[in-house]
Amino acid sequence: MKIVAITSCSTGIAHTYMAAENLEMAAKEKGYEIKVETQGSIGAENVLSDSDIEAADAVVIAASTTVNKERFYGKKLIEVDVNEAINDGPALLERSLTAPVYQMTNGETQQSEKVQSKGIYSHLMTGVSYMIPFVVAGGLCIALAFAFGGINSEGALAQAINELGGIAMGLMWPILGGYVAFSIADRPGLVPGMVAGMVASSMNAGFLGALLGGFLAGYTILLLKKLLKLPAAFSGLLPVLILPVLSVLIVGGIMKFIVGVPITAINEGIMNWLNSLTGINSVLLGLILGAMMAIDLAGPVGKAAYFFGVASLTNLAVGETSTIMAAVMVSGMVPPLAMALSSTILGKQLYTSEEREAGKSAWVLGLSFISEGAIPFAAADPLRVLGSVTIGSAITGALSMFFNCGIAVPHGGFFVFLIPGAVSNVLLYIIALVIGTAISGFLVTAIKIAGAKKREQA
Repeated sequence: MKIVAITSCSTGIAHTYMAAENLEMAAKEKGYEIKVETQGSIGAENVLSDSDIEAADAVVIAASTTVNKERFYGKKLIEVDVNEAINDGPALLERSLTAPVYQMTNGETQQSEKVQSKGIYSHLMTGVSYMIPFVVAGGLCIALAFAFGGINSEGALAQAINELGGIAMGLMWPILGGYVAFSIADRPGLVPGMVAGMVASSMNAGFLGALLGGFLAGYTILLLKKLLKLPAAFSGLLPVLILPVLSVLIVGGIMKFIVGVPITAINEGIMNWLNSLTGINSVLLGLILGAMMAIDLAGPVGKAAYFFGVASLTNLAVGETSTIMAAVMVSGMVPPLAMALSSTILGKQLYTSEEREAGKSAWVLGLSFISEGAIPFAAADPLRVLGSVTIGSAITGALSMFFNCGIAVPHGGFFVFLIPGAVSNVLLYIIALVIGTAISGFLVTAIKIAGAKKREQA
């Protein structure tokens, strides 16, 4: 049997390549031939050719973003979330061989096994996947400006770098809105989606406004396509003139005069409430955000916590740091670091050779704020691993808030700690990270030892 596959996750970093590797290992075990195209943050790699697709017995799409399926018409196709390829590759390959044929039905693409309820999440993750590089690039440029010119970015070079960072960060809401709409309505959705995101940015409606604007733009385009019927001679005007103008007027008008004002009020109310939190309330918030960052290892819950943190950065003045973003980032570093500690130092004998090798990589992934580094361990032993790392991450988030640690950038992990001015109370921040990592590392090791003893007694 020959199978072709595409893997893609919302960030295009870890899940994309872990899913591809798991599918390749599963195919090797079953004696199948497989070629996997990865659609990551650096673009498509190992691209499937027409001959690859023609020769394939089945197609597997494991993605949390929208993937163009036009080239797979007439092929057995199964489409699932990227996590299914990570958690159970062999079963997924077997299911693909009995999947329905992907074809056109009544002028619309027929979805294979993917349920329609996944659509909204898929559209959201498509927007997020395009937005994250802008957030990361902008945030790290701002951090570099601090390194060259201090917390106020003094000097021509520091100011120039800080300006570039501000431009990149400023584009994140138009990009989010644009690519959510793109996921829904393809290329015609880009213009109204980006305009909606820009309106949300100018009105200080933030993440909620850009997200709502993206969905509004995408579904407005779909509605206009159904309503507007032009003679064949004028059909060429639809995508380049009529749809862009009408959709911008409709979506922009609704955003500016109807939904934008209440969304802005909600966004500002949330931010004001967060900024007013002190003492036990801020610690409780850190506890909750920390737990969210670990409970599904950068899945939907973790992404929600992350963008909660990113939103807290957008209203900062020059030189200010966000305690919310700090709690989110340091908590997300705990799971891979804890599993690295357990698998390479505390309990080597409890892990397979493959897991010990994954533990070595998890040190680097954890320090880089890539929570997905703990996924191989969670896939093998979900209850013990997820329970343990969630406790440590929650404690780390609470400690970060208790110590009043702040950060000025949305990504970068430990490497940002070294940039002067990027992190406030940096020593206490590191202590919070060490404590949470140690708690989770020792806890998961102890639980695994207890489980091993029970099996021996049985």
